[in-house]
Amino acid sequence: MESQTKVLIIVENLPVPFDRRVWMEATTLTKAGYHVSVICPIGKGYEKDYEVIDNIHIYRHPMPPDISSVTGYLREYSTAVYWEFRLAHRVWREQGFDIVHICNPPDLLFLVAAWFKLFRGVRVIFDHHDINLEMYEAKYERRDIFYYGLRWAERLTFATADIAIATNESYREVALTRGHKKPEDVFVVRSGPDLSRFQPAPPNPAYRQGRKYLVAYVGVMGEPEGIDYLLKSVRYILQEKKRQDIQFMLIGSGPMFETLQALSEELGVSEFVEFTGRIPDQELLERLSSCDICVNPDKKMPYNDRSTMNKIMEYMAMGKPIVQFDLLEGRRSAEGASVYAKGNDEVDFAEKILELLENPERRQQMGAEGQRRMEESLEWRYQAPKLLAAYEKVLSSRQG
Repeated sequence: MESQTKVLIIVENLPVPFDRRVWMEATTLTKAGYHVSVICPIGKGYEKDYEVIDNIHIYRHPMPPDISSVTGYLREYSTAVYWEFRLAHRVWREQGFDIVHICNPPDLLFLVAAWFKLFRGVRVIFDHHDINLEMYEAKYERRDIFYYGLRWAERLTFATADIAIATNESYREVALTRGHKKPEDVFVVRSGPDLSRFQPAPPNPAYRQGRKYLVAYVGVMGEPEGIDYLLKSVRYILQEKKRQDIQFMLIGSGPMFETLQALSEELGVSEFVEFTGRIPDQELLERLSSCDICVNPDKKMPYNDRSTMNKIMEYMAMGKPIVQFDLLEGRRSAEGASVYAKGNDEVDFAEKILELLENPERRQQMGAEGQRRMEESLEWRYQAPKLLAAYEKVLSSRQG
């Protein structure tokens, strides 16, 4: 670059640097010579409204608490857009930016990007994190005015964007079809972790709580994640299979966190299930290194079928065998590093867990296969050049 190009990244659903994908993107751009600013929400452990980390300027705004309802999402989205407009103008004054990189959800971020594109001549990159049409339909099982509003917002987001970044081939297809983007304007950048930082740690047997085996889940705790199926699988293992030698460790938080804790009590499995909440990265690595199997109980539905979950990549990076429902992108990512239960069948899911626990040689082979796939094609060092190629394409079109 002849002069330093300035970038503003806007993300709403997680704080930075906690949002691992956005942080990898931001640090990659900084190392490549870009001047990077980020707008994100305040979160636990990330309460400062402004700070500079690794030469990245981070501006944070308050958000209402997670409420899993239409009105809750409307309040969240309206609050986010207000603060993002306000902080984007502050970043413009204090840092400046030539490119605005928006990460959904919500799909209303195009409003901020479009204003700066129209009145300041900036270029726009849309980093497609979630297919919100499928997410809405999965949650509420209907197509109403809000569904069609999301469809309208998705279309306008793609129309505003000069370049689209997709997290997998299914999302690329959405960009080409519903988004009407040209193939040369869509770049697939997966969310594989940076293996120079995301590495196994010495295991800590204390996490097993005196039991022989440890099974782990990492991720968001909402409706699509299917943790209710996992808890019912635990009940089957305890009550039907009479197994009391397995500890389950659920790492993360989300709008269903307290509801799921109550469900574990109702099902009579709470003694065998630990809910950790959000934890620091080093503790996450230690806990994952201590487990025998990792699970992904994401429900079989169009949204999950077409989405690549970060946890699958993280499990593979840690060399852990996986049990998940048979999802299109889940299978594409894990291949032989996972076994696949029948969609939304908690009994089959439980049986797959038990089969793996009884076969340590297979667990070792599957874990090694996952690490090999990460090291040979999926980790972040293979994705970073694709991100930079997307930026080069935006800059060439701007100069043109």
